[in-house]
Parts: sequence; C-alpha cells; structure tokens
Amino acid sequence: MSVQAQKNHDKTIVERRVAHAGSKSRQAVKHLRAGMGSRGGSRNSTGFEIDILRRHAKHQKSTILVQLIGFALTALVGQHYLPLLTIGIWLGIAFVLTAIGYQLTTSYLKAEPKEQIANKWENRFVAMRLLTGFAWAGLVVMLSAQGALAAAPIITLTMVMLVCGMSLLQSRFLNFGVIIESAPTILAPSVLLFSGFSTQHLTVATLGLAVMLFFHFVANTMRNSYINYLTARAERDQLVMELEASHSISDEARRRAEESNLAKSRFLATMSHELRTPLNAILGFSEVMTNEVMGPIDNDHYKEYLGDIHRSGSHLLKLINEILDLSRVEAGRYELNEEATSLAHAADESQQMMKLKAAEKRVTIVTQIQPELPQLWADSRSVRQVILNLLSNALKFTPSGGTIWLKVGWTAGGGQYVSVKDTGPGIPEDEIPIVLSSFGQGSIAIKSAEQGTGLGLPIVQALVHMHEGSFDLKSKLREGTEVIATFPKSRVMEKLPVIPVEGQNQSRINSFSNVRRKVQAPQMTD
Repeated sequence: MSVQAQKNHDKTIVERRVAHAGSKSRQAVKHLRAGMGSRGGSRNSTGFEIDILRRHAKHQKSTILVQLIGFALTALVGQHYLPLLTIGIWLGIAFVLTAIGYQLTTSYLKAEPKEQIANKWENRFVAMRLLTGFAWAGLVVMLSAQGALAAAPIITLTMVMLVCGMSLLQSRFLNFGVIIESAPTILAPSVLLFSGFSTQHLTVATLGLAVMLFFHFVANTMRNSYINYLTARAERDQLVMELEASHSISDEARRRAEESNLAKSRFLATMSHELRTPLNAILGFSEVMTNEVMGPIDNDHYKEYLGDIHRSGSHLLKLINEILDLSRVEAGRYELNEEATSLAHAADESQQMMKLKAAEKRVTIVTQIQPELPQLWADSRSVRQVILNLLSNALKFTPSGGTIWLKVGWTAGGGQYVSVKDTGPGIPEDEIPIVLSSFGQGSIAIKSAEQGTGLGLPIVQALVHMHEGSFDLKSKLREGTEVIATFPKSRVMEKLPVIPVEGQNQSRINSFSNVRRKVQAPQMTD
C-alpha cells in the first residue's frame, strides 16, 4: 500500500469512528430525553425513569420519620373529635402503611439494576401513595361524621393542606404523585356534600382542590428540574465519552504519524546515500570529460550532452539537499552551529555569488548595507543559505532588465534584518500561503518561472524561526515581491569597551575588539 493510500485509509477510519461515536451519543441522549423529558410522563424503561424511581425511593426512605411524626400529630389533634379507639386504629393503619412503604423502598434499592423495571416498581409506588391517600380520606370522613367539619372547618382544611404538603414531600418525583395521594382527601368532602352535609364541605373541597393543584404545579416544576439535571448529566457523560474516543483516535493518529515520520527519515537517509554516490560519480566524470582531461572530444554534440548531464546532475543534487534540509528542520534534527556571524558580510558574499547569474539574465542587484553593523550570534551557514535562497528566488521571477534590491540594516526594535525586493510579476494574495508551503508554487511560477522545487521559501522561513526571528512576505501583482527576514535583538552582539591592562602592549590589545552576546552563548565542548 502506498503512503498516500495509507493516509487516505487512516483518515477514513478516523472519520467513521468519530461519526459513529457522535451518532451513538446523539441517539443515547435523544432516547433518554424521549423516555422522561415529555410532559406526558412516558413509562418507557429508560435510564431517566430508573434514576427518578431510585431518587423517589431514597427520598421516601429518608423522610420516613417525618411521615410518622405527621401521622402522630394528626392523631393527637383528632382525639379531641374522635373516640380514642377509633383514632388509635387509624394511627395503627397509617403506621402499617408507612412500614410497608419503607419495606418497598428498601427492596427496590437492594434489587439488581436489571430487576429495577420502571413500570412494575412505579405501579407499586403509586399504589402505596394511593393507599396512604385513602387513609387520610378515611380520617376526613370520620371527622365529618362526628360533626368536626361543621364545628371547626379550619381543622379539616388544615389537614387537607397537611396532606398536600406531605404528598409534595414524598411523591414529587412520581408523575402526578401529589394528585394521586391528595385526591382521595380532596374528594371526601365533595362526596359528603352530596350526602346532605352543609356548604362547608363545598368550601373545604374547593379550597382543597386549589391547594392540591398548586402543590401539583410545584411538584411538577421540581420534577422537571430534576429531569433537566439528568439530561445535562447524560449529555456531559456522552461528551466525556466522545472526548475519550477522540483522545484515543488522536493518540492512534499520532502514533501512526510518528511511525510515518520515522519511515520517512529512514527513507531519506537511505536515498541520500544511494543517490549521492552515483551523482558524485556523474558530476565528477562529466566534469572531467567536459574539460577533456583524458583527451579531446571531437564531437560538439557530445560536449553539449555532457553539459546537460552536469547541469541535470547538479539540479538533482540541489533538490536532494533541499529535501534533506527541510526534513531535518521539520523533524527537529537540524542543529545550529552558532557563532559570531556578520550579516553584512554574508549578504555581500551571497550577492557576489549570484552576480554572474544575474549578469547572464541582465538583472541588476543593488546592495544597500548600513555601515558598522555588529555581528550576530547565529549559524553562519544558515544565514548564507537564507540570503542565497531569497536572491535565487528573486532572480527566477525578475524579468530581463529588472532590478533586485538587497538591503541589510537595523530594525526598530534593535535587531537586524535582511530584505530582498524584486521587480517581478508579484504573487496574488490568495496564493501566498501556497507559496510558503512545502513544494508549493503559485500560478505564475508554474507558467513562467525557471525550474524549481518550491522548497526555497519554506526552508528560509524555518531557518529564520529557528533563530527566533520573523519572516514576512509582501507582494502585489505587477509590482514585485519583497521578503524580509528579521533577527531579534537578543542575537545582536554589542561591542565592549577596551579594558586597559598595565604592563602589556596596549597597541596589541587595541587591535582586537572584544564582543559579547547579550544572552549567554552555549558552551562548546570538544
């Protein structure tokens, strides 16, 4: 499988896994919301329903003492209107129902998750709340039968409010739990009303109905708030799962990238050796034959072919060197041999090297270097390569009779810069990122430029960044291009004053300039 095919295969796997994870996440959250998020209270056995029932069971268990105290206080008040035996029997029934409810909640919490079927357990909890409601309704009926409602209707109304409050406390996590538990107590005065009791029953029933609806609204609001909390928690859990999946995918992609990078490095190292050896032989023997060292060549066509062979070999060797340089920079294996380097001297040497080629193309190179520039702490080979690449690139695109300006000077921040500006056709603004990418070439370069690899500017940009500098490219169509490489102030070395020493030859001391770098230079070891 080729490298490109392997990349496409990996990309397809990653995209499918991400899409699958996102789809599962969306379906899970949608399923959970559909289970309990509706106002109608769906009875699907979803994670939300089980969560709510567990919350109801835990709340029932924690409020059992409050329920018992409520029954006891009600019995204490009711003994003034009912016989002691009657109120005792009612209190016993209430305690038995409370014990059954406690046992039911305990059994549910101890059950295995697979046995916590929502429909079955919810029906049991609803039945218990309904029995508790009938117990409260029975007390209302007995009080009405003894005339307590007619004598003190406020007592019955208070008891109705107590029942609604107790149902809100214990049944708010059940759908319509408040209404189920409170309805028998509210309906009892209404039944008694049709049996011939006074309009006080109607008043109690009406007020009780209003109280029940209000408490139902409060319970429904609290239940919906808890559902929203569960929804947010489910979405958070799904997001964590997606992040973990994405992290795993990124780790796998990073591992594959490291393997690919290692394979690329090995390939380049092997190809460098395998290609350089025959190329050196081709260049060497072609140069020997061109110079007719071993004897004259009478055929002019052979001489022309030898020149083509030498030029092609030189171009191939340059291409190999550029690819290796860029690969070392990208892999972080390009080492800078830093030393005191003159940017002005490097620029002058570079323009001297390019002068012959510029003369052949009838292009003028104008050099403008500010005087007395201090040295830089930099890799001299990299600095020369930066300037040569910029000049070579400008020379490719500058037409015959054009001009190239090479400038070296100070920056406003105390650093130094080298600028190369040409009178070429320029680069469209939307193609500048392409030109700065590896092997990238603009449309004008493809149509009219000399043969190139598209690695010159990326190598320059990488080398400047390795020196903590900045790289700027400015270009307009039909107005030319300017490239500026800036070295920071921290790499500029400043001159130190001469320190007079007694007993030594002052003329010898003054003939040397002591320099130091503003930041500490690395120590060199043999």
